[in-house]
Amino acid sequence: MNFLDKLDAAQLKNNSLVCVGLDPDPAKLPKKLSIFQFNKLIIDQTADLVCCYKPQIAFYAASGIQGLADLQKTIIYIKDKYQIPVILDAKRGDIGNTSQMYAKEVFDVFDADAVTVNPYCGFDSMLPFLERKERGVIVICRTSNHGAIDFQDLRVNREPLYLKVGRKILTWSKKYPNIMLEIGSTWPKEIYILRKIAPKIVFLIAGIGAQGGDLKLTLKNGLRDDKKGLIISASRSIIYAQDPRNSAQALRDEINRYR
Repeated sequence: MNFLDKLDAAQLKNNSLVCVGLDPDPAKLPKKLSIFQFNKLIIDQTADLVCCYKPQIAFYAASGIQGLADLQKTIIYIKDKYQIPVILDAKRGDIGNTSQMYAKEVFDVFDADAVTVNPYCGFDSMLPFLERKERGVIVICRTSNHGAIDFQDLRVNREPLYLKVGRKILTWSKKYPNIMLEIGSTWPKEIYILRKIAPKIVFLIAGIGAQGGDLKLTLKNGLRDDKKGLIISASRSIIYAQDPRNSAQALRDEINRYR
């Protein structure tokens, strides 16, 4: 199965659009727990409530070789025990031959089902990822942080840059249906605009929870006609909660009420 098939299967099985971001800060972890052990606790409590997991590679690389080993163990554990797809949030993207190595890193070394990528270097930087047609490629379009306005709102032929990116991704999706967009829930108006031009593409939605994204407007503006088409990611609000399972279930249930 390709990534989108795995995603659909998990969304149906668990009745969920929730993605848990596995972003473990070693300074916040309980003593004597490794990153992998912490992740395992979160995964075991939430695996029947989510459609995918999304580890951010920086939280593992910052701990050196052991952290990256824990990332690899985490991905293997999720896929082997629960058959839930994994998005590696790596935001890769560089000139063509470097992107080829990044694609090997993400898909061959870590065996991620999907990856986030940065489109700044253009189509040839995306191609090594897109050619892995069984994997998902999620292109950063409108990020959740306030500083997104510094560049993503710059006008290019009277349109903001983020919208130009969205239109370009739409043209690439005709040949590469494994392509998706990442958009911040902190920008619900932009979600609406992008859904209008891309009615079928899956959106990864960041910024729900600790960043204060608007869940109700995100769903109203971003859901496809089939009431799917969104992967709604939350990290800190779940993994550092007193009861991660309750937090994940509350988010899933709230999403489903709006759906």
